Amino acid sequence: MAAHEKKLGYNTGYWGSGPPAGVVEAVKEADKLGFHSLWTAEAYGSDALTPLAWWGAQTKQIKLGTGIVQMSARTPAATAMSAMTLDHLSEGRMILGLGASGPQVVEGWYGQPYPKPLARTREYVDVVRRIVRREEPVEFHGEFYDMPLREGGIGLGKALKSTIHPFRKEIPIYLAAEGPKNVALAAEICDGWLPLFYSPKDDAHYRRCLDEGFKKSGDATKRDRFEVVSSLFVVPGDDAEKCADFIRPFVALYAGGMGAKGANFHFEVFARMGWEHIANQVQELYLQGKKKEAAALIPLEMVEDVALVGPLDKIKGELPKWKETAVTTFLVGGPASMLSMYGDLLA
Repeated sequence: MAAHEKKLGYNTGYWGSGPPAGVVEAVKEADKLGFHSLWTAEAYGSDALTPLAWWGAQTKQIKLGTGIVQMSARTPAATAMSAMTLDHLSEGRMILGLGASGPQVVEGWYGQPYPKPLARTREYVDVVRRIVRREEPVEFHGEFYDMPLREGGIGLGKALKSTIHPFRKEIPIYLAAEGPKNVALAAEICDGWLPLFYSPKDDAHYRRCLDEGFKKSGDATKRDRFEVVSSLFVVPGDDAEKCADFIRPFVALYAGGMGAKGANFHFEVFARMGWEHIANQVQELYLQGKKKEAAALIPLEMVEDVALVGPLDKIKGELPKWKETAVTTFLVGGPASMLSMYGDLLA
């Protein structure tokens, strides 16, 4: 997290009914332009690993990140196997982005409980790192993961070591996090943090959370190599309000509809920004199925807290506050034709 030139990453985003249109051309263009990294996502449809391997095979230098692999979807061993395999195939370009997701998806889609996400994350990361380092057969007996299994099986489990030697003994692990304790955990046990709705107005708050984690890590040099990789929505156009209309449904979905009332981490992010009164109204409408009305409630200023919208001169005037944040890599999306412009603006 040392002060240096900001990097750019390309975010392929979620799939709709199929792969995003034009994504192969955009991925190749990002690689050609020298973008730092390429990121894929998963929720409860397409997975993050398969597209990353497929599209990554058509690139030469860009790093390949999962944004994010949901921990409840795979055991730590399965995730470590995928990460090591892709790291070999890409010759060391893999970044493993992990996240706990939320109870709505974990319990609804994966049919798994959602207990103590921070403690579970700590164990998960520990197991993945042990497998990748391949220093000894893995024996781990925690609250959530038991290797080899001691209870509930037939008693024939054996501590094992990966059959493949890792391309690298340390694959970077970035943690998706929004709450203060989870952000601190990312700084303590991981190599990077993946925020979703970063805002310059909350930069001091996030730096305090990260500092807490750095201190707990006991690694005096960690701060200088830690990465903060954040989405930055950029919609240029003559009319800022019309540009904001492209962002409003996404903000409404997360602030209002992604999670149950009282259990929505994204809602809490906007509440911390000072938009709790709006987020409450958006949530009420969204949970009634009134998605368009919910999006229409979101004021331009709320969009501007997490995005750059409007004429290019306006965007350029707002950029300095973003470049002063703890973010080290900005993730952008869109067609291949936009990427050169992003490079000129942000990098």
